[in-house]
Amino acid sequence: MNVLKQHQQSTVFTLLELKKSQREIHRITGIDRKTIRRYMAIFAARASTSTNSPAPATIGSEDADQTPPLPRPPAFQAALTKACNFDFARSLCEPHRQWIEEQVRLQRNAQAIYQDLVDQYAFAASYESVKRFVRALRHIDPEQFDRLEFLPGEEAQVDYGEGAPTLDPKTGRYRRPRLFVMTLRFSRHSFRRVVWKSSQQVWAQLHEEAFRYFGGCVQYIVLDNLKEGVITPDLYEPEINHLYAAMLEHYGVVADPARVRDPNRKGTVENAIQHTQGTALGGRRFDSIEEQNAFLVRWESNWASKRLHGRARRQVEAMFQEEKPHLRALPLTGFRYFEQVVRTVSDDTTIRIDHSWYAARPAMIGSMVLVRIFDSTIEVRDRQTQTLLRIHPRFKEPGHLLLPEDERPFNPSRQTAFLLSAAGDIGPQTKALCQRMFDSEGRVGQRGMWGIVGLAKKYPARIVEQACSQAQEHRLRSYKQVRALVERLFDQALERLNQAPQLALPLTQDHALIRPAAEYGERFNLGAQQQITQPSLTTGEINE
Repeated sequence: MNVLKQHQQSTVFTLLELKKSQREIHRITGIDRKTIRRYMAIFAARASTSTNSPAPATIGSEDADQTPPLPRPPAFQAALTKACNFDFARSLCEPHRQWIEEQVRLQRNAQAIYQDLVDQYAFAASYESVKRFVRALRHIDPEQFDRLEFLPGEEAQVDYGEGAPTLDPKTGRYRRPRLFVMTLRFSRHSFRRVVWKSSQQVWAQLHEEAFRYFGGCVQYIVLDNLKEGVITPDLYEPEINHLYAAMLEHYGVVADPARVRDPNRKGTVENAIQHTQGTALGGRRFDSIEEQNAFLVRWESNWASKRLHGRARRQVEAMFQEEKPHLRALPLTGFRYFEQVVRTVSDDTTIRIDHSWYAARPAMIGSMVLVRIFDSTIEVRDRQTQTLLRIHPRFKEPGHLLLPEDERPFNPSRQTAFLLSAAGDIGPQTKALCQRMFDSEGRVGQRGMWGIVGLAKKYPARIVEQACSQAQEHRLRSYKQVRALVERLFDQALERLNQAPQLALPLTQDHALIRPAAEYGERFNLGAQQQITQPSLTTGEINE
C-alpha cells in the first residue's frame, strides 16, 4: 500500500477541504488517483467522526498512517456515485442534452456523438467534455449472478487443470501433467490428483478414486463438455460417453454437463483449481508424479480442509463432516471397465472379436451390434436400445468359434452360391470338397470355403485341385489341412523342376534374318562419314 509523506497528506487533506475534485488534486499534486481515492475515504471517515465526537480531529497527524483505509466500493457503485455527482448544468453539452440522450439510446459511442455535434451544431468544446457527459448519462447495470445453494451430498463438480512442472521419465524433461479436481458443492471439500495422460478410462477411474476418497457418492455431477465425458454437447439431450455413463450408472450418479462456454455453472471447482495452482503448486517442481500426488494429499489435510470458507465463515473440514453422512453408500464391487466396439453380424450369425467368432442371435444377419469387451467376458448389445443380447466367455487365443449347433444355418445363401461357383472354376474336386464342407458345417464352413478359393490366387489351380482330391480321399474338411497339402505339392513341383536336366541350346550363326558381318561394317562406316560431313541440327540452330 502506497503511504504518502506527511506534507503530501496535508496537501491532499487541504485540497479536499477546499472541495477540489479528484482530477484537480491529481493535476496539482501529481499523486496517483487510486491513492487520492484512498485518502478521500480517510478524510470522509474523520469528518464523520469529528461530527459525532466532541474532540476535534487533527488533520494530517501522525495517526494518519495507522488509520486503516475504508474498503473500496464496487466499480458500479463508484460509477453511479460519480454520475450522481456530475454537474450537468456546468457542462457545455447541456444545451444539446436531448439530442445526446437520443444518441446514447441508439448505443452510439462518445466519439461519434462528438463528431456529429461538431458537424451539425458547430460544437466548440473538446471531446473530453462530451465523453464525460455521455459517461454520466449512461447507466451501467452490474453483471448479476444467482448464488445457488445445495443440500449436503447433492452435487459435486469436476474439471481438469494443469499441475506443477514434473519430471517426465520418458523424455527427462519437466512438463505439466493434468490436474483433476472434484469438489463437493456443499462443503467445498476437494479431491485432487495429477495424471500424465487422460482418456475415457482414466477419466472414469479418477471419479472412482474420488468417490472412495470421500467415502460415498453424490446425486449428480456437473462437468465440462470435454470429450472424455461428453461426446456431443447439447442443452437438452447431451450424448454422454458410454464408458463414463456406465460407470456413473454403476454408482447411481447422474451427469449434468454445463452449457458450452458457461464456466460459472461450475464456479466452485474452477475456484478450487485456481486455489490449488496458485497456493499449493505455485513455484514448485516435482521429480515424479507420485511425489506431486503425495504432496497434494498432505496439503489438503493440513491446509485446504482446515481453512475457513470466505462466504460460509465455517471450516471446510467441519462442513465435510456434516455432509459425509448424506453421501450415498458405495457399491460392494468396483466398476468393471470394458472396451466398446461396433460389429456387423456375418452371414453365419456370428461376430468377430480378436480373430474369434461368437454367436450374436437374436441380432439379424447384416445388422450392427454393440460389443463390450471385458477381461473375461463378451457382451453383445443392441445398438439402439443397449439391450443385452448375449454373454460369452472371452477366448484369449484366436481361432475359436462359439456357436451352438442348433443355431447354425444350413440354408444356402447368395454367398454360398458364389463360393461354389468359384470352386467349380478351379476344378470338380474343389467344388465337391466345398460342398461337403457346407453340408457338414453350414454357413460357418463358408470361412474355410473362402480360404480354399483364395488359394488359387497364390498357387496354380492344378495344384489346388490335386490337393482337394487328396483331401477327399483322406476325408479331410479343414482349410488348414488343404492349405498344408497345397504347400507340400507346390514344394514338390519346384523340387522336380530344379532336378530336371538343363539342355544346352546351340548358338545359331546362320539364319535368313541374320545379315553378314561385312554388311554391318559398311553401314557403320557410312554413318560415321555422314556425321563428320553434315553439321548437326543443334549447331545449325545456334549459328542461325
